[in-house]
Amino acid sequence: MPKSQTDSSLFVTQLYRARVARMDNAALAATAEAMAREDMAGRRWCRDHGYKGYTSYASLDDLPMRASIFEDLAKALLPHARIFARSLDWDMGGKALTLDSLWVNVMEKGSAHSGHIHPHSVISGTYYVQVPEGAAAIRFEDPRLPMMMAAPAKKLRAGRQNQTFVTVNPTPGTVLLWESYLRHEVLPNTSREKRISISFNYAMR
Repeated sequence: MPKSQTDSSLFVTQLYRARVARMDNAALAATAEAMAREDMAGRRWCRDHGYKGYTSYASLDDLPMRASIFEDLAKALLPHARIFARSLDWDMGGKALTLDSLWVNVMEKGSAHSGHIHPHSVISGTYYVQVPEGAAAIRFEDPRLPMMMAAPAKKLRAGRQNQTFVTVNPTPGTVLLWESYLRHEVLPNTSREKRISISFNYAMR
């Protein structure tokens, strides 16, 4: 190895992970399951799109106004989003992070969510309410993948920083945040129990 060699990381993709203090996960789970029973428009959307479970993504866009438990969660998430934004060294240009959308996910056995990004937002994330053993994990994709062309495959035991896909298994009470351009997917839920999470987006306004 040449003595002059130095190693550095360029163009790092950050994933923020933290615990959200004092959230009532039992109340969140109960509210989410009540919505899954009562939101007929959401249930129709899930049926028409082959979603095994329930999501309020396409039917309800005002959850913090509908239930105080979602308002509490929104307030608890904002400090984390601000910390993450500071770590990214963004020039906000006088704008502020604004919660743009927030929706419930109740994933039954076999439910999955294929790879996607979140357009029109800057930070996306998920708060995990109920994660039984064997529940679906979230997997992130290296955003450079479409440009790798003839790049060799990665070793099976490649370091996490060199992997093309990184799988994360969160626990209840965890929030994950990432920049909205980062492609991700939720792998099939292999548990007989429901995996309940709340996803959200922040925009700059």
